Amino acid sequence: MKDYRIAHSDEEVMAIIEIFDSDKSGTISSEEFLRAITGEMNEFRRNLATQAFKKMDVSGDGVLDINDIRISYSAKKHPDVMMGKKTEDEVLYEFLDTFEAHYAIKNPGSRDGAIQLPEWLEYYNNISCNIDLDEYFELMIKNCYKL
Repeated sequence: MKDYRIAHSDEEVMAIIEIFDSDKSGTISSEEFLRAITGEMNEFRRNLATQAFKKMDVSGDGVLDINDIRISYSAKKHPDVMMGKKTEDEVLYEFLDTFEAHYAIKNPGSRDGAIQLPEWLEYYNNISCNIDLDEYFELMIKNCYKL
């Protein structure tokens, strides 16, 4: 940061790291940087992500658990399941954990094996900051969740 004249002192470097380093690792990843710069999804993207959540929430209780995921997502053809390395449930729990992991960065101890809308939206906030066009984000969500 000093070489690029972003900061002049060690104190300024530490202040910048404190702002951008959301996982408190002591470094700033490209994902952390992009997320801090781009912020939250716009309303259009948020509505699409919310529609996808509601479609996945088969039980309608506002929480995606393994039973909701099992109905919408088959792990039978997953390579690790087919080779006997993992069970279908293990793959489904990994799917759930992918969403929880993003939320847990800012909310330690929140992992519970189920996804609530804030966790779902946090995951898509992180995905969204890597997609420039709303139209591409829309295409991705609609194709992925068959909206």
